[in-house]
Amino acid sequence: MKNLIISLIIIDLASAYRENFFDSQQLPYHSLPLGSESTFHWRVEPMMGMIEVEIHYVSEEHSWFAVGFSDHGDAKSSDYCVLWIDWRLTVHFHDAWANEAGIIQIDHHQDCNEFVWKKSSFENVTKFAFTRKFDTCDDQDYIIERGTTHIVWSKGRGPLSSLNGLNVISDSMSSGMSRTELLRLVIHERPKFSDDTWRFAILSDQVRVPDNETTYWCRVQRLPPILKQKHHILQFGPVIQRGNEHLVHHMEVFHCATSVNVIIPIYNGPCDSEDRPQTTQMCKKVLAAWAMGADEFVYPKEVGLSIGGERFNQFIMLEVHYNNPEYMKGVIDSSGIEFYITKTLRKYDAGVIELGLEYIDKMAIPPRQKSFELSGYCVSECTGMGLPHNGIFVFGSQLHTHLTGTKVRTRHIRDGQEISPLNYDNHYSTHFQEIRLLPVPVNILPGDSLITTCTYNTLNRRNITLGGFSISDEMCVNYIHYYPNARLEVCKSSISDDALRTYFRYMRDWENQHTDFNKAISTSYKNIEWTKLRVAALHDLYQAAPISMQCNGSDGTRLPGLWDNVAVPQIKSLQSPVVRKCPATYVSHHANNIDRLL
Repeated sequence: MKNLIISLIIIDLASAYRENFFDSQQLPYHSLPLGSESTFHWRVEPMMGMIEVEIHYVSEEHSWFAVGFSDHGDAKSSDYCVLWIDWRLTVHFHDAWANEAGIIQIDHHQDCNEFVWKKSSFENVTKFAFTRKFDTCDDQDYIIERGTTHIVWSKGRGPLSSLNGLNVISDSMSSGMSRTELLRLVIHERPKFSDDTWRFAILSDQVRVPDNETTYWCRVQRLPPILKQKHHILQFGPVIQRGNEHLVHHMEVFHCATSVNVIIPIYNGPCDSEDRPQTTQMCKKVLAAWAMGADEFVYPKEVGLSIGGERFNQFIMLEVHYNNPEYMKGVIDSSGIEFYITKTLRKYDAGVIELGLEYIDKMAIPPRQKSFELSGYCVSECTGMGLPHNGIFVFGSQLHTHLTGTKVRTRHIRDGQEISPLNYDNHYSTHFQEIRLLPVPVNILPGDSLITTCTYNTLNRRNITLGGFSISDEMCVNYIHYYPNARLEVCKSSISDDALRTYFRYMRDWENQHTDFNKAISTSYKNIEWTKLRVAALHDLYQAAPISMQCNGSDGTRLPGLWDNVAVPQIKSLQSPVVRKCPATYVSHHANNIDRLL
């Protein structure tokens, strides 16, 4: 009888928590699939500095479930909150961490708080909820911050004799990882759309998803005739076929930005297929980008993204990334992206400026590096030439690297003073790219400088990684979305030819390396035998050497000016680091551990 009473109390608590969690009109909640049988729901409480989490999972009797946070998606060396049941049928909920072997250890400080749970006897679904501070001040805990968060999870059979010693990898029935922007601090007011707003979707067409872990599927489609007249995009978002939420990892829509008279062949197939028409490679200008766990992207009320018109090529391409780690067979999908479009033009056209590094092989990353930085510059001379007198307002940002990128940051410099970063992601993944709204629009003035720095990990590469277009090459880009539309479209850099020529000559004459600037740059880089000293010297060279600027207008031509051998921006005053609000001594929270009886 005692067990029954306690169970009913817990169910009532869980029901009350769910009512508060889902029915509140003040703060939105978000959802993210964790595989095909679990879902991660959450809500951000910015004033309290915490998130509220609710997990739903299909469960066997007495099963355990671990959900947590990882720097870059590895289940090992991660921070967890674990629901488990012991052999006495007591329910436990612990803050824990996994070591490099994946073995769980209960944390000395319990920071997975306000635990409630409920198990449905009819649906075989367990639901539990808890809260977690952004920063618990515990060195074993993950700091939840702006940018990408890797959610790791693992589920296994119980009951258990102890949580300590459990291996989240070898002892699990199923496990996985999902990425999302967990910390969504600002609620953007949804503008009222004009009465003539209509919806247009580009969808996959009954795609039989291959039973491979990763598939990129492309579909080229012609725009409707009405878009021969200029319109504005007001919003875009996902249309996910029901039941496939766990498979559709991310999607992008590209405009085939070429002459209006060029006909792009209609195509529907794998993006890497030999049968894909070569002319579809022109479809590269991003119109929309969405990733699993993201919300709809809504433009500010005075801004719209231009689409259509007499000089606008009428072809677009949808690219869908299917992630199928369970190798499911026979799944049919027709997911895609839907746009809200109006012919009632808003006050401002949205614009996009590319910041970062040029897509060429003058910049390179040595092999076997855990952390190597490259920076691309948008210098004051270029913003002075390309931006209007009152500047522009940046409201969105899409960070981009290829496979070895782990961090991206764009710094904002004005009169030699570093101010708040334009955008950053300390847990970046190339597999999770979306256009993110900034917490507040950022005003960039003529004469400001922007420095986009990417960090790369090449520990598993045996030779140099070069800049370029191939997925095995690297990029470092921030596509900033702004208004009003300005003259400037590309503001990127690379090391100057003179500096690189001097470097290769030095490596040949003093280090006996087979380098020659008059031959292919890639060959010289590949011929260098990389030692720690040579890696450090290359890094220092990139930090100090003069640069070549790509300061281009929307027509692809360089703006007037001298853009070779330009000095990198000098920062006289760095931005102060963020100070963590942690007590001088941290009091153990062992007493907050929650154990309950079934």
